[in-house]
Amino acid sequence: MMQDAYSLTAPDDDKLIPLIFDSPHSSRFCPPDMQAIAPEAALMSGWDAYVDELWSGAPQIGASLLAARVHRSYIDFNRARSDIDPELLDQPWPEALQVSEKSKAGMGLIRRYALPGVQMYDRKLSIAEVQHRIDRYYDPYHAQLQELINEAHARFGQVWHIDCHSMKSVGNAMNIDNGARRPDFVLGDRDGSAADPAFTEWVARQLQAQGYVVKINDPYRGAELVRAYSDPQHGRYSIQIEINRGLYMDEQSLERSAGFVTLQHNLTQLAEQMSRYISGKLT
Repeated sequence: MMQDAYSLTAPDDDKLIPLIFDSPHSSRFCPPDMQAIAPEAALMSGWDAYVDELWSGAPQIGASLLAARVHRSYIDFNRARSDIDPELLDQPWPEALQVSEKSKAGMGLIRRYALPGVQMYDRKLSIAEVQHRIDRYYDPYHAQLQELINEAHARFGQVWHIDCHSMKSVGNAMNIDNGARRPDFVLGDRDGSAADPAFTEWVARQLQAQGYVVKINDPYRGAELVRAYSDPQHGRYSIQIEINRGLYMDEQSLERSAGFVTLQHNLTQLAEQMSRYISGKLT
């Protein structure tokens, strides 16, 4: 299934398991009405390059894969709907805003900076154009993810949601770990509030067995998509998986590296292991 906001790859109904992957930042498409002044290289530094492709084996084992079709700088599906920086707007937003630390750093629902000190726009945005981005892209993406999670939960009684991202190999000044070298993977479950910590630790062990260095909730705990759709007390588990881009791409040229195929294979294997884990929890 495909529309403006997302593409959805779902398995045949008889193979379906309650495992949903979503990739909110893997599109490099910037709609023409974006009219940003930031250089393309700065914009693409925020692109979670090829993440949807890395996880493309998941539907083969019965999982659903939802992927955004618009660049995160245009509108960020991993922010709260009301997390809008008022400094970006040409007039006051008509509803109450909840401005997060991410917005204050220029990385809210609509980005103010592409990189530290690199402005996205040389203008203020109108209420109408921001509302258009929400109506056409943000709301449909979230509605589809909510539907997938609700349907799986209704059918199986439990559901596992994996929010898929990539990260720069070294943090920059817009990150809390500026200058720090990052591990191969960071798993985020919002300090155990978004998933059973035993599941998060199990995922970490599978990746470690593949030879990767893994951290949990450091420096990424999980953001809006993990927060909004998790309820472990009622069998709704969400974790965020951040992959170090140095594993699979050249961060300067943005081209896939020789490591891409190996990582893709390993992630498909991880999805298969998740399927078996889930089957064990449902019996």
